[in-house]
Amino acid sequence: MEKIRAVYIHIPFCKQICSYCDFCKFYYDKKWADEYLQALEKEIRDRYMDETISKIYIGGGTPSCLNNEELDYLFSTIKLINLAENIEFTFECNLNDITEELIDKLLANRVNRLSIGIQSFDEDNLKFLEREAYFADAESKIAMCKSKGLTNINIDLMYALEGQSIRTLKKDLKLFLKLDVPHISTYSLMIEPNTKLAVKKVQAISEDLDAKMYDIIRKTLKNAGYDHYEVSNFAKPGYESKHNLTYWNNEEYYGFGLGASGYTFQIRYTNTRSLTKYIGGNYVMEKEILGEKEMMDYELILGLRKTKGINLKHFYDKFNVNLQNQYPVDELVKAGDLIYEDGNIFINPDKLYIMNEILIKLV
Repeated sequence: MEKIRAVYIHIPFCKQICSYCDFCKFYYDKKWADEYLQALEKEIRDRYMDETISKIYIGGGTPSCLNNEELDYLFSTIKLINLAENIEFTFECNLNDITEELIDKLLANRVNRLSIGIQSFDEDNLKFLEREAYFADAESKIAMCKSKGLTNINIDLMYALEGQSIRTLKKDLKLFLKLDVPHISTYSLMIEPNTKLAVKKVQAISEDLDAKMYDIIRKTLKNAGYDHYEVSNFAKPGYESKHNLTYWNNEEYYGFGLGASGYTFQIRYTNTRSLTKYIGGNYVMEKEILGEKEMMDYELILGLRKTKGINLKHFYDKFNVNLQNQYPVDELVKAGDLIYEDGNIFINPDKLYIMNEILIKLV
């Protein structure tokens, strides 16, 4: 059995709720935040099995909306976890929460990677998403992070928004590149049930325009020196997200907190989204116990999100099965959907946009 080396921790509080967000989140409330952090500490004490962790990711919600005292409590809870010397420690934050004081606190607690949700600098896009982001603010705050030695920074870009043009996307890309950060995550807008956008009956843009935007993003970021290492993620060499690669490499990890998902001891689980249940100590909402076939399916579905795909020898070593005997890989290679090269199987880069259709043919 492989060792667990990664931890995801969910902080479900936000100062504002974005129109597109379907993550488990609530408006920040001091009383709830205090009770939640105590329950989170209890879950970690109950479920963490003392492994040495080399990748930790605090996401949300908006972890940076916690006040000083709450952040101190959170970081004291994280001290229950054995952190490796060479840890990759990511903290998600909103642009307007970044202050010198916050950065000093993060650095003092071994955080060495920031993920900043910007999404866009276009006024109409931001209004649609119900967010705020100003380029001058982003430039000065990212410069401040870098001056303090916090240089491993990801920023999120959202596209395929109602009313968005190719021109505004290209302008966003130019501004994102000006910020000179080593990692950019890109998200095509999905209208998820129960979000504000779904309630307003907003429609997704045409698939053709969505595909065209994806192609522009890929080419622009590639030309700017970013490696397109996963369907939605681009990194300068050496700056790939090690934590997220845990998911795509189908490795086990802990998920702690409200609505968090985890994969431990061959069980995939999702925690409850009910704050009262969670505070009462009823953490897990559903479990999926995996047999060999399900583990191989996950290995395939997640592994093909990476642009380098799946190494056939690694697959054989892990499952003692030839991938080609288990799935109709050869047919899809002949059809040009998949490419076989240097012992790896991966999705044809020109067909990444229709990845889901290819996966359905495979599994």
